[in-house]
Amino acid sequence: MLLGETSLQYQSKAAIRPLVAALVLALASTAAVQAQDAKPADAKTTNAKTADAKTADAKPTDAALVNQLDPNAPEKDAKLLDKYQAVKVEDGKYFDKDGAPTYHISNDGKKFDWYAYSGYRRYHAECHVCHGPDAMGSTYAPALKDSLKRLSYEEFIGVIAGGKQDVSASGTNVMPAFGDNKNVMCYADDLYTYLKARASGAMPRVRPTDKEEKPEAAKKAEKECLGG
Repeated sequence: MLLGETSLQYQSKAAIRPLVAALVLALASTAAVQAQDAKPADAKTTNAKTADAKTADAKPTDAALVNQLDPNAPEKDAKLLDKYQAVKVEDGKYFDKDGAPTYHISNDGKKFDWYAYSGYRRYHAECHVCHGPDAMGSTYAPALKDSLKRLSYEEFIGVIAGGKQDVSASGTNVMPAFGDNKNVMCYADDLYTYLKARASGAMPRVRPTDKEEKPEAAKKAEKECLGG
């Protein structure tokens, strides 16, 4: 009986082996067909998914940081903006609460009064060689946008007319007198107005793109001053 049972077991195994082999071949064929039908991932689709994932993870832009990185972004001084605010206008010229010439900006910060616009032009014609573009200063002359934060109108006129000399341990800085220079003195109010706009941050480091019309009073004063 033991020999008979062993014989039966061998016969059963012999019968099963072909079935197992057939099953293995069938599975291998199926895997091969699936592998053949599978298409490689499209590079564009993959990149798009990756970009979408990065976008989803990205944080909202920090506006303050963007302004810091933008060299033309104005550095606004709330106190000076309030102090220099125009409260009166006469013949196209604006004045602050202290009675000093000041700027006037409209159209969402895009349109400047004539004197601020003229001051920009005069500054870059007469002053920027020493004091740097946009009143930002240089290695040998101070930033006038900072000087105007403390100088009054009378002090400003006195300095450009009579000059100034600063002596310190690091050396001597001399501001020449422009009292006889009509290209400067005839536009002193324009320069003052422009520099106030820069000091308060009302005007950024760009040329004004829009301006008010030149007042008749400005035309008359310019003609009389230049002797035309």
